[in-house]
Amino acid sequence: MGNHRAGRRDAARIDSAVSPAATSPAGPAQPGKRKAVKATRRPRVERSAAPAPRRAAARRAAPRKNLFPALPSAPILVGAAALAVAAGGAVTVSQGPVSANAPGGVARLSAQASVLNGVSQVQSSQGQAEEQSRERAVSRDWQRQALADAAEQELQQAAEAQAQERNAALAKLAASAEKHADEIAANAWHLPIAAGVYHLTAGFGESSGLWAHTHTGLDFAAPTGTPILAVASGTVTSTEYAGAYGNRTIVTLADGTELWYCHQTSFGVSPGDTVTPGQVIGTVGSTGNVTGPHLHLEVRPGAGDPVDPFTALSVHGIQP
Repeated sequence: MGNHRAGRRDAARIDSAVSPAATSPAGPAQPGKRKAVKATRRPRVERSAAPAPRRAAARRAAPRKNLFPALPSAPILVGAAALAVAAGGAVTVSQGPVSANAPGGVARLSAQASVLNGVSQVQSSQGQAEEQSRERAVSRDWQRQALADAAEQELQQAAEAQAQERNAALAKLAASAEKHADEIAANAWHLPIAAGVYHLTAGFGESSGLWAHTHTGLDFAAPTGTPILAVASGTVTSTEYAGAYGNRTIVTLADGTELWYCHQTSFGVSPGDTVTPGQVIGTVGSTGNVTGPHLHLEVRPGAGDPVDPFTALSVHGIQP
């Protein structure tokens, strides 16, 4: 632009230096009158050409033109914007409550609302996370408690089942023991004369002129009429007078053993009757070959030869 101005100034000087006579074909102008001069084309003034090295240096040294002369450059704008943002934040923090009517108040309020909204969202997220954590902890505790309750209930049910089984087993055992006790009682042997009423006068295998052979039984001397008791359970198979044995009652046991009760005064049972240990079957007397009232007791296994009654009673827990 400087070169263009210089060219115009040079052209003006050239125009003023040109004579009117030279420019007009009619000759000199008359005094007092201005002759119209036809505009002529200004001569082109050539720029002084500088050497190529000087022109390159001038281009490098000349500042770059700005497309918008009224605006500052981009780095300046960026720096100014950063300073403005920092200053606005500082003012917002330091001033406290901001009114919407104040200059820039709406923007500051929007910024504060955005900040508060973000903080509230963060707090809400933290609260939700804590609530979910508490819910998970409660759920785990509830599950553990439910499992513990279920295990305790299973143990209780198992204990109750075991108790029922034990009670059933005990009841079964008690019934079996009672039955066995009944069997024992039914098969138990008993003294033929109540204790303290009798005394033994003759044993098995003794020899005397009173007997044709050796003694085959055990004699219980007692007053006439003393009750005679069944030694064991069995069935009455005979009640009769038997010569030297006098009045005799025979009771057959379940295994076939025969028990003979001799020298009775009277009979208390009849053939076919079932007797139990301790049951009265007759009374003591002196019928048959005797020297005084007594009970002659014989034990004959399988209805065969007699064995020692003392030993038989002792085997069954009876001590004569």
